Amino acid sequence: MRTMQEVIRIEPRAISGLDVAAHLRHDAEEWERLARQSNKLYSLDPTNVDALWDRAALAKEANDLRTCGHRLATLSLPFSSTFPHDTAVLTELRPILIELSEFALCASLYEGALEHYQNLYPLGHALDPSLSKESTSPVEFGLMEILYDRAVQTVRRGWRWLQGRAAQKFWDVCEDDREYDPSPEEGGIPAQRYGDVQPGYYPLDINARHRLAVSRIKMGDLGEGKMHATIVLSQDVLDYAALFVEIADAYFEREMYSDARPIYETLGAEPATSSLYVLLQVATCRRMQGDLREASEVYKQVIEADPSNNDAKMKLAELYEIMDEPRKALELVYQVIDSRKRRLPQPEDVNVDRTTPQPTASLFDEKFQTRQKGKAANKQGRLSLAELKALEEEREKEVVTGYKRVEELWPRILGDHPDDQAEREWILEAEKLIEMFRETRNLFLTTKNYDFRGMFPKRRSQRRTDGADEDRMAVEVGVEWGRDDGLNPEKVDSFRGVSFDNWLRVFMQYAFTLTKRGDPAQAEEVLRHILMSNAYRSKEMQATIRLAIITCAISVGNFSVAVEQCRKLINTHQFNNEPFRILMSSLSGGLRATDSFISSTLQKHLFRELRLSDAVVRTPELLKWNSSSRRYNLSSTKTGEDDDGTRGGDALDEEVDDIGDADPSGDKRQPRLPTKNNPMPVTIYGQLCLAAKSYQSAIFYLLHAYDYCPEDPMICLCLAISSMGRAMQRQSDNRHHLIVQGMAFLSHYRRIRRQDGDHVLPEIEFNFGRAFHQLGLHSLAVTHYEKALELVESRGDDDVSVAREAAYNLSLIYVTTGAVLLADALYRKWLSI
Repeated sequence: MRTMQEVIRIEPRAISGLDVAAHLRHDAEEWERLARQSNKLYSLDPTNVDALWDRAALAKEANDLRTCGHRLATLSLPFSSTFPHDTAVLTELRPILIELSEFALCASLYEGALEHYQNLYPLGHALDPSLSKESTSPVEFGLMEILYDRAVQTVRRGWRWLQGRAAQKFWDVCEDDREYDPSPEEGGIPAQRYGDVQPGYYPLDINARHRLAVSRIKMGDLGEGKMHATIVLSQDVLDYAALFVEIADAYFEREMYSDARPIYETLGAEPATSSLYVLLQVATCRRMQGDLREASEVYKQVIEADPSNNDAKMKLAELYEIMDEPRKALELVYQVIDSRKRRLPQPEDVNVDRTTPQPTASLFDEKFQTRQKGKAANKQGRLSLAELKALEEEREKEVVTGYKRVEELWPRILGDHPDDQAEREWILEAEKLIEMFRETRNLFLTTKNYDFRGMFPKRRSQRRTDGADEDRMAVEVGVEWGRDDGLNPEKVDSFRGVSFDNWLRVFMQYAFTLTKRGDPAQAEEVLRHILMSNAYRSKEMQATIRLAIITCAISVGNFSVAVEQCRKLINTHQFNNEPFRILMSSLSGGLRATDSFISSTLQKHLFRELRLSDAVVRTPELLKWNSSSRRYNLSSTKTGEDDDGTRGGDALDEEVDDIGDADPSGDKRQPRLPTKNNPMPVTIYGQLCLAAKSYQSAIFYLLHAYDYCPEDPMICLCLAISSMGRAMQRQSDNRHHLIVQGMAFLSHYRRIRRQDGDHVLPEIEFNFGRAFHQLGLHSLAVTHYEKALELVESRGDDDVSVAREAAYNLSLIYVTTGAVLLADALYRKWLSI
């Protein structure tokens, strides 16, 4: 025991069961083996191969693969004088490096060994028969590193050397594999070759041909790949099942489901080669080819074989949902939920105190792990950076595959006769992509001042120099003064392999499809959510998304949402008439659209824009730039300039309206101030008063618009309508003057409108007929209505213009005057479906 304590004191970490046995038995061989397995012997004599081999064997037994791989790699290095590029060492090293994912190192070792033997035997005489099998190893690791061209060259040159044809380097000029074309006796697909070099028909090992097939398929050279794959697939599936699986996987990765499916089905037909993976691949191929019923049968077989396979149940539920069988899909989903609940840890297992030491059979005192606190405890359960990157790569592959599927299905749901089953599948695939996008935190940061910089952005190094504060102040001052060169080298324009433009297209297509299927609320929620994303900060993207929301709202008659989004566009694009045109086109007609148009919030909002457009020309010195909302606001320097009631109401509404209107984009440029009066805001406000039957206010604002643009037919027509509407009110004290004024503006409208061509003549006649109809002059109204119907009928095209409106108003006059038969004739000719 004294000797054992001495050893423990000197080298406590090296003590093991072998040390105890050596002390107890006093066996010389035991001590010799311990000496070879120690680092001291190797440090004293680096050329001791036995010591290195024993150290590697001990590390392998202890499952220390990294140490074992390092020792074996040292034995196989080129400068090793004893075993340079030894195939036995490489054979032992190969599975270890594969386990450690050291593909680059393993490929370099095998390539070095191949080059070494080629230099020893330049004519191609193989020293070791096993070397022919090992020559394909660098090809395998080349495939793992996605170096397909390098793998092809290694197979061709390596087997040429093994066959004693190393001098025939002219084959390297050929880009194809005609050197190893199958002979007519072997079968296979005969390839058509061009050029002076004829096919060699040299034999090739089936494993090497398999490497060529996989490399060519993954490179996209499908002709060469299928030629080699056909020969491999002609072998017995029981002997070469692994090769069949790899070829099928290569086809599957290239989305060649029609080629991969028969291979998987061949594997699944044999009990010795069938597996859950193969059956799942068969089901996926059938689903991608549109055979949903057959795919569901395969998923049922998988679930019968493995009832705990929740992935297969969820995929089968998706198929049932696509096939419009929601009850079966819901039943499978409930089964998955129940199984996940059963997998949760029990309360008695959770409350076990793991800080108390458990009894152990060890000969020595071992420290038990104590409960960690603080940051160390928080780090438990978190994934490392490498694991997060690997998980992100898997999700990127899922996104790319799902996006391709969405693109394939989209043309099938367009047109007059869409495919309902394809539409349900498209919605399911698009919903997966959209939820994956919306659940990513990096795309929805709390601050909107930064663009999306990727899932793993590089942290900006903090400079500790003396001028750090000065640089920071310079940047802040530059931002304050609007200095922005627009260059952001860290900005990323794609997410998981799909560009943000394509993502936005999927969002909009999904929203339009949901709206068409009667779920506009979900569509609006999705579009509103991506408005908050840092990936869509630019004004163009924000405007596109808002236009999509307006489109969905108009299609279901939700005009209040359309008005809200139009107000956002007006605020963002100040002194621009296009948002006003979008507002008016969104509220083109109907009672509900009129109610939204005359709402008090829109009225106050348009009044503020009217005041700004007037002040920017008359008193530009009163405008003040607001850096937060990136808009010009009107600030009065005189007390009591505005009446308290109007100013207070507008100020309160302005504060509410500007919430959330700040421009999220990084554009800090101030818009150019207009120098001329703009008739657009004042005309729209006058039309709003006209729709609210406030004719006197409408005349006031429309006369201002007429001063700005006297040759606009719309302004003249609105003035005519307002004048006649005011003349019909009891409060009017100058009816005749207003009627004459209205007819004067109507005549001016006719003179200007006629310049647009003959196609507008029915519109002019209808408006005159409507004016006389309102005044009660039915004879004149009938003349103009009939003239409008004659003009429409004489054109002989499908454009009915205002014929239906004219026919309906004319029928009202006929019914009022007792001409029922004439009214009935109008109904049958113009107002019947």
